[in-house]
Amino acid sequence: MTFPPLAAWRFVDAVDGFEVVYLEPGRLRGHTSAVEDGRAHAVAYEITLDAGWRTRSVRVWSDTVEGPRATELLSDGRGSWTVDGRPAPRLDGLLDVDLEASACTNTLPVHRLTLPVGKEVATTAVYVQAADLVVRRLDQTYRRLDDDHFAYRSEGGFEAVLTYDACGLVLDYPGIAVRFA
Repeated sequence: MTFPPLAAWRFVDAVDGFEVVYLEPGRLRGHTSAVEDGRAHAVAYEITLDAGWRTRSVRVWSDTVEGPRATELLSDGRGSWTVDGRPAPRLDGLLDVDLEASACTNTLPVHRLTLPVGKEVATTAVYVQAADLVVRRLDQTYRRLDDDHFAYRSEGGFEAVLTYDACGLVLDYPGIAVRFA
């Protein structure tokens, strides 16, 4: 499977904005700009992955009216993390990163897990919030409905059926984003 060199999404409903990501084997490099509840943010990110689609490093830069921020997360690929060079035992056991500012990061567990139809799995992720770059755990599950659709649930009661293309990139993330390139 060969990824396109780029993908782009328009955010919908609660957030106005867009995301563009440049795809290379083992690397996602993206940018988002959005306004949510009257507050704007711009986020840039770079994620490196190993051959098993486990997140190995994440660099995120956010800019808001309050000023710029940056954070770096490193993983050993087996579930141990550091955040800005400090051990982060609260993230132990997690393999995926989920960026609040990105529809693209929902492709990571789909590739890593290769779920059969009907199978559901809990995939708690390292979650990085967009504006303030707070890093925390995010409980979520994915259930494969067919070749192109996964039922997604995350803490707080959010549920959606995500539609993916043949490369495993999100096409439609109801209430969040729609891919246009």
